[in-house]
Amino acid sequence: MDTIKRNHTGAAVEDVQQRLALIQCLDESNIDGVFGPKTVEALHRFCRMVGIPEVDEVDEKVWAALVDASYSLGDRTLYLRMPYLHGHDVVELQRALGALGFGCGGDDGIFGAHTELALRKFQMNMGLPEDGIAGAYTFATLRNLHHSWEGKDAVRQPERLGFARAADVLETNAICLFGTQPFTRSVASRMSNLALATNPTSKITSAESLLVPPDATMTLVRILLPEEKTTGIPRITYSEEDSMALRIRTALQGLGPTERRLVAVELPGPVWFDAGEERSAQHYAITLLDALCSALQ
Repeated sequence: MDTIKRNHTGAAVEDVQQRLALIQCLDESNIDGVFGPKTVEALHRFCRMVGIPEVDEVDEKVWAALVDASYSLGDRTLYLRMPYLHGHDVVELQRALGALGFGCGGDDGIFGAHTELALRKFQMNMGLPEDGIAGAYTFATLRNLHHSWEGKDAVRQPERLGFARAADVLETNAICLFGTQPFTRSVASRMSNLALATNPTSKITSAESLLVPPDATMTLVRILLPEEKTTGIPRITYSEEDSMALRIRTALQGLGPTERRLVAVELPGPVWFDAGEERSAQHYAITLLDALCSALQ
């Protein structure tokens, strides 16, 4: 590209000014297509903002930095490639994923392997195609969840409520837990028993305990193992270390008003460390119910 310098005029200067205004380095009233003192001041402000030496002209390096800084989330499709995509829109994606419980390892503005993995986990969590590509469907889902991540920091610690302290949650949320294998049915049944022991009026119950079929107002939570397949529904991976409660909440919030209220929680397997099957089922039941109550708080 040709270097854009002081006193230049025209469409190229106006493009630079519009980008400087977009990132709040230049007042919109100063977009006039003339590279004058106000534009130079704005360019200096931008250089300080991105940590490059202050200059009075826009060469190829400065232009590339300006383009990166002026991308907003949804302006382009983001995916893993070489060289890596980078820019302000990548920062926004990383911050949104981090605040929703899908850590990218930081918000460095570079779409690398960690960001792709976090994006794939988010897509699986929301029942989207797990392609690691931030396109129209992913952006639409993030926009629908904007109140859950805008202006919020990445989650650092797991959220814990403790189902023993969630009596109101248990009696105000109609949820049917179910599995299709003996082990997952056992976990669902144990979760139901724990909920009833905590609050006899609990509406969180297993399918085997229901006296009538679940109606459209009831949320269905399927508990499954890794080898069981699902298509088109939110699938939350089990974890004791990170924000499982937040990821469950995000999946539930992402369900549209006319969608079937169904999510799945994937256990890592039928054995928790060296515990036997019954102890493993009880451990999963306790931790899952705790996370579910925290998610519904």
